Amino acid sequence: MNGRRKPPDASRTLRVRRRLALLCWVVAAAVMVARSAEVQVVERAEWTAEALAQHEKSRVVPAARGRILDRNGGELAVSRWRAVVGVSPREIRNRDEVAAALVEHLGVSARTAKAVSAGTETWKVVPGRYSMTEAEGLRGLRGVYVEREPRRLYPREELARGLLGVVREGVGRGGIEQSMDSVLAGQSGREIIVRDNRGREIPGQVLVVKPPVAGRDVMLTIDQDLQAIAEEKLADAIDSAGAEGGDLVITDPGTGEILAMTSVVHGSNAALSAVNTTYEPGSTMKPFTTAALLHHRIAALSDSVDTGHGSWSVNGRTITDVGNGGGWLTLHEVMKRSSNVGIAKFATLLSHGQQYTTLRDFGFGTLTGVPLPGEASGVLRRPEEWSLLSKHSLAYGYELSATALQMAMAFGALANGGWLMEPQLVREVHSRDGGAVRLGRPRAIRRAVPSPVAEALTAVLVDVVEGGTGARARMTTFRVAGKSGTTHAIGGNGRYEEDAHHASFGAYFPAEDPQLLFFVRLDRPREAYFGGEAAAPVTLATLETLLSARQTPIDRQALALASRQAVPTPRATPVVRFAVAADDGAMDAWPAAADASPTPGRPTRMTVPALEGASVRVALRRLHKLGLRIRLEGSGIVRTTVPGAGRPVGAGDTIRVLAGDHARGGARAMPDQGG
Repeated sequence: MNGRRKPPDASRTLRVRRRLALLCWVVAAAVMVARSAEVQVVERAEWTAEALAQHEKSRVVPAARGRILDRNGGELAVSRWRAVVGVSPREIRNRDEVAAALVEHLGVSARTAKAVSAGTETWKVVPGRYSMTEAEGLRGLRGVYVEREPRRLYPREELARGLLGVVREGVGRGGIEQSMDSVLAGQSGREIIVRDNRGREIPGQVLVVKPPVAGRDVMLTIDQDLQAIAEEKLADAIDSAGAEGGDLVITDPGTGEILAMTSVVHGSNAALSAVNTTYEPGSTMKPFTTAALLHHRIAALSDSVDTGHGSWSVNGRTITDVGNGGGWLTLHEVMKRSSNVGIAKFATLLSHGQQYTTLRDFGFGTLTGVPLPGEASGVLRRPEEWSLLSKHSLAYGYELSATALQMAMAFGALANGGWLMEPQLVREVHSRDGGAVRLGRPRAIRRAVPSPVAEALTAVLVDVVEGGTGARARMTTFRVAGKSGTTHAIGGNGRYEEDAHHASFGAYFPAEDPQLLFFVRLDRPREAYFGGEAAAPVTLATLETLLSARQTPIDRQALALASRQAVPTPRATPVVRFAVAADDGAMDAWPAAADASPTPGRPTRMTVPALEGASVRVALRRLHKLGLRIRLEGSGIVRTTVPGAGRPVGAGDTIRVLAGDHARGGARAMPDQGG
């Protein structure tokens, strides 16, 4: 036999191999069919989306941010679109073409253009931001992408920077930008860009899935011209006084509208310490202590107190005055001369509840509600937390803290007949068609004191400016009502700093019909640091500049009626003052001061009426009507007068009235005050 047969084992092995190979092919085919079915059926949507993603790109479309306007519609903050140009070097086919286009349309240097278009990186950004017109010529270039980015602009540059705030990464930070962010920001949209097989954007093939909704405009109560004046005058005052900073708040006391508000902190106007930084007000609190005395009928402006030699030791502490001469002073004179001793002694007549409630009613210790972030409430402790010294300290502005805005609103209550107003900063919010959808309206929080009390205090504050500690705010043509204050500054360790002070001044103008209210605070002035010397001139300088401006928020017709020609010219001699002690509440709360000079209907020569046995209230009224000065010693029933009944006197003479048990010993008024 020529041929050989294969061994049975070899033939069997071959068949097994063939079958195994066939099985593997069958299994592989089954897997491929299964995977194909999975991809085409189960994962169809996912792969379809991925395929589309190669030709479509979804991106967020930012919304145009609303404008911030001043009260007259002037733009304080606006948004403009700018282009951000990105380059993907990996996608570029013609680098020279891209580089040339960047140079031609964006104006970048040839070196920059080559740098961003070279390499194999996934993404590079062309430095700078460009107008949409400049970037339009780049559309259609492979590997070049143009995206819109909103840019926040402030047409008046640094004007009201602390008040307005800023926008970072599309979100408002600080000021109105933050507090009104939900209104200004609008709602972002989304669009889909169609690209060709090379990944280039196809012009005109943009699908808007969700259109952006533009933010709404916000109109403020701020007057940008007055704001500019305020910033200039505050900066001048800080520079001339060598101060570290300060605040200036200007409001309309009748409505509570904030017309200007500026702060400087360590040379920067980006902060707003007028709202978020507190300090001890010092003597600018004395009008509110006086308001408590008048409101609760504890004392009258004509009541007097002995300030000694300008110092008073009480409860282990000595209260001192600065250069007011000491002696007997009426409450009116205590305010005019800013006597710490006098106001502290008068404050002892108030109960804890009366003093606390009045200060609380003027807004101290509570937020004003101004729509700005970070407002500080200040501190006014409850009476149960007071020490034996608290009543005196509070009387002249210590042991409590307040912001400049709180002080402005409190002074505004005095200018507004006793009504404490809520500060208004947002006047209107405009709808997208330009109409006003929310109008800020004046809102009275409460009546702090009755209008007669506010009117009486206004007369006193005018006297403070006419010839007292606020004389450097005095105007020739118009009357200004104001009060200065000086207080020690507290350092970071919670203790008073040596030779560091706050100088402040609150005022309203014109006194007869207030249209503007000013509150100034200078932080740590190095030169003159008394409020009347450092802060009061800021008010005068601001007023003079404002009145010379063409467009102002002042009613000039009403202002003309409030000029000095419309009221009696003040006399060189002071008004008649009555040295009166408080009795059990029978006397008038705030008798008007009488003029010592003869007036029509009032006799120039007269005799002292018989007052023995009459009540103090009756005696004061009768002598008051005659135009006589009074010095009361004691209280209750009149024992005798000096000169006695029937003796001849002239208008303006002083009558000594001895009343009650104290009359026998010749005790002075308010013996319980230790003065």
